Amino acid sequence: MTDHATHQEAVAKIAALIKEIDFGMLTTVDAEGRLHSRPMSTNKEVEFDGDVWFFTYASTPKVYEIEKRPYVNVAFSDPKGQTYVSLSGRAELVRDRAKLEELWKPELKAWFPKGLDEPDIALLKINADQGEYWDAPSSIVAHAISLVKAVTTGSPAHPGENEKVDL
Repeated sequence: MTDHATHQEAVAKIAALIKEIDFGMLTTVDAEGRLHSRPMSTNKEVEFDGDVWFFTYASTPKVYEIEKRPYVNVAFSDPKGQTYVSLSGRAELVRDRAKLEELWKPELKAWFPKGLDEPDIALLKINADQGEYWDAPSSIVAHAISLVKAVTTGSPAHPGENEKVDL
């Protein structure tokens, strides 16, 4: 297997993992240098190819923070499925009408009552340059067996797959 194939497989794995997790925690850096996180929805419909897209209002504090310091992290968590993904990269505000229309879903009207006619509507594009995922057996029994085995053998637990990926 080539490095390129391995990379493509890792990106596909991340895409499959985050597709099942609707909300991620987007972390930005505020004006004082403090980390600030908030939940953001991918709407489960966006195909991950190294970029993650979120709908937002353009005049929010997170957009201001991103304009000053564009490096962000998005962390996805599914404790029931024992799946976790962390993506880091650069964020940018996108006001492209065609892209807004492409990604729009009717359920977004809950946050944007005027739909695509909302004058302040925009997208946050997160261009991930690094990712890491943890994918463990989703069965609590399998997870418990792994932990018991580690305790009884004195060796570290290997509860699942962990991979760092340069995107």
